[in-house]
Amino acid sequence: WRGFEPGKLCVATMVFEGSPEEIAVQSRRVMRLAEERGGLDAGPENGARGYFLTFMIAYLRDFGMTFGFIAESFETSVAWTNVGALCVAVKERIRAECKRAGVAKEPFMSCRVTQTYDAGACVYFYFGFAWKGMADPVGAFTRVEDAARDEILLLGGSLSHHHGVGKHRKKWLPEQISPAGVSILSSVKSAVDPRNVFGSRNLFDPPRPRL
Repeated sequence: WRGFEPGKLCVATMVFEGSPEEIAVQSRRVMRLAEERGGLDAGPENGARGYFLTFMIAYLRDFGMTFGFIAESFETSVAWTNVGALCVAVKERIRAECKRAGVAKEPFMSCRVTQTYDAGACVYFYFGFAWKGMADPVGAFTRVEDAARDEILLLGGSLSHHHGVGKHRKKWLPEQISPAGVSILSSVKSAVDPRNVFGSRNLFDPPRPRL
């Protein structure tokens, strides 16, 4: 491990864009900063392996289900000032809600910063728990994830980063953009898609037809 402690190791995958000359300059600057702080260049192969793993996660999730383990991911974006506090608070909330839901063993929880911006970052969470013996593991999982999302919003995180809102998170939409905002979106949807063909019920339920 080249003197690094695995439990304290931090890995960053970086993509450089531009001409070959621009990429060379960017890479030298980053490597210089890393070396000043005891870091090193791990090479492009590790970055490629990391991206490959992102395609495997869904299969690992389904594989775990067959062995009594339910898991999923969720994400948010948040200001830099709240990144650390949000990571800690969401994990604590997941642990507390799992206990309340009757999860017998310590849940699995992890988080990582996946995209960075001047004002903040995208934080990606994974969590799961062993569900064998539980009467309604899906219901328990939903309640825990909803509580985690409440905690995220409480700390100034967004409803979503790149996963979108959709059916899974639309119940928070009025709180996030106001009922007036929902009304505006609904009006636009009705104007461009009067038959509700696209994204049906993704953000709001269409009015019931009159009898």
